[in-house]
Amino acid sequence: MSLRLQVNLIITVLLGLLSSLLIGLQIDNTRRGVREEVGGANVVASQLISRVDWVYGQGGVQAMAAFLSRVGRIRANEVELYDDKGRLIYRSPPSTYKAGREAPQWYARIVSPPLTPKEITLPSGRILLHADPSRAALDGWDDLRPMLWMVLAGFLLGNALVYYLVGRAMRPLHLAARGLRRMEQGAWDTRLPDLPGSEGRLIGHAFNSMAQSVQDSVEARRQAREATQALAENRELTRLIHERIEQERGAIARELHDELGQQVTAIKSIGLAIAQRAAGQDAQTEQSARLVAACADQLYDGVHRLIARLRPLALDRFGLEDALRDLLGDWRLRHPRVTINLAISGPLPTLDDMHATAVYRIAQEAVTNALRHAGASRIDVALRADATGLTLEVADNGQGQSVELEARGHYGVPGMRERAQALGGSFVIEPARPCGVRVHAHLPGARQDNERKDS
Repeated sequence: MSLRLQVNLIITVLLGLLSSLLIGLQIDNTRRGVREEVGGANVVASQLISRVDWVYGQGGVQAMAAFLSRVGRIRANEVELYDDKGRLIYRSPPSTYKAGREAPQWYARIVSPPLTPKEITLPSGRILLHADPSRAALDGWDDLRPMLWMVLAGFLLGNALVYYLVGRAMRPLHLAARGLRRMEQGAWDTRLPDLPGSEGRLIGHAFNSMAQSVQDSVEARRQAREATQALAENRELTRLIHERIEQERGAIARELHDELGQQVTAIKSIGLAIAQRAAGQDAQTEQSARLVAACADQLYDGVHRLIARLRPLALDRFGLEDALRDLLGDWRLRHPRVTINLAISGPLPTLDDMHATAVYRIAQEAVTNALRHAGASRIDVALRADATGLTLEVADNGQGQSVELEARGHYGVPGMRERAQALGGSFVIEPARPCGVRVHAHLPGARQDNERKDS
C-alpha cells in the first residue's frame, strides 16, 4: 500500500468520525427536542382533560365524547375514551400534519422518548392518554435528511480534495521513489529535477548526491574490474614471456654446451697434439700450439660461465635444491670473505619448470644485488615448503636500501616481483634489522615434512 493511500485512508477515517459526530449531535438534539415537545404536550393535554372532567363528567361518557369530538386531535397525543364496561367510545382522529408519511423505524426508535400512557378516571368510564411522537420524529427526520446529503457530499468532496492535495504534497516522494526504481534497474545517471518546497529541495539534493556517489562507485568498480582483468592478462603475458625466454635461454645454453663446447674441446685437443709432436723439434710451433690450447681453455671457461648465466643446467638435470647449492657454492668460491648460508626446510615438492626457474632466478638476483651493491659480509638464503606453498627469503647485512633497489632505472627488483606475481605469488622487499635488506617471495606449492639445513 502506497504512503499516499495510507495518508488518505487516515484522513478518510478522521472525516468519517467527524461526520458521525455531527450526525450524532443532530440526532441527540432531535431526541431532546422530541422529548420536550411530546412530554410538554402530554402534560398540557392531561391537565386540560382533568379540568373539564367535572364539567362533562356528570353528563356521562357521551357528553365527554361530544367534547372530545369538538376539541379534535390534541397535538402529540392519542386520546381513547372507554365506558365503564371497557368499550371504546372515542378515539382521536389521525393527524393531518404530513399525512401518509412516517420516519424510518430505526430513527423513530432512537429519537422517541419512552413515555407511559396516562389514565384519567371518569364517573362512568376512563380516558387513556398516549404520547404520540411520530410527527415530531418525522420533523426531525426531515431536518436530518438534507444534513445527511450535505455530510455525504462534503465527505466525498473532502476525500477527493485531500487525495489531490496529498498527491501534490507527496510529489517529491513519488519522484524520488521513481528515481530509486530506475537506479535499481541500472540507470545510474538518474537525477531528480528541482522540487518545490524546502523538504523537496532537501530530498532532491540528497538523492542527486547519493546517485552521483553510487555512479562514481559503480564506475570505480568497473574500472577496478577492468584493471584487475588487464593486470591478470599482463601477468599471464609476463609468465609466457618469461617461459619463452627461459626456453630460448635453455636452447642456447644447450647449443653452446653441446656444439661450441665440443668444438672448443676439439681445438684444445688438436693444439695439445700439435704441441706434443713439435716438442723437441720446433719450439715455436710447440709454443703456438700450447697458446692455442690455453686460449681454448679460456674460451671454454667463458662459455661455461655464459651457459650458467643463460640457463643453469643443474636445474634441468638435478632439480631446484641441487641447483641452488651449486649456485651458492660457486659464489662462495668467488667471494671467500662473504658468508653465504642456505637453509632448506622440508623436502621440496615436485615443481614444474616455471616455478623452479622463478625460485632460482629470484634467489640469484637477490644474492647478486647483495654482493654487487650492498657490500654484505653475510647472506642467508632460506627456502621453506609448507601447506601454503614455497617461501624464499634472502637476507643480508649490507648497506643496501630497499627504496634504492626499487628506484627508477633498477630492473632487478621489478623482474623478481613480476616472476612471483605471474605465478600467483607475492613478493616483498624491506629493510632488515639491524641493517641490510630482506627479500621475501611466496609461490604456491605442496607441503612436505622433515627439515634440513646446509650452511
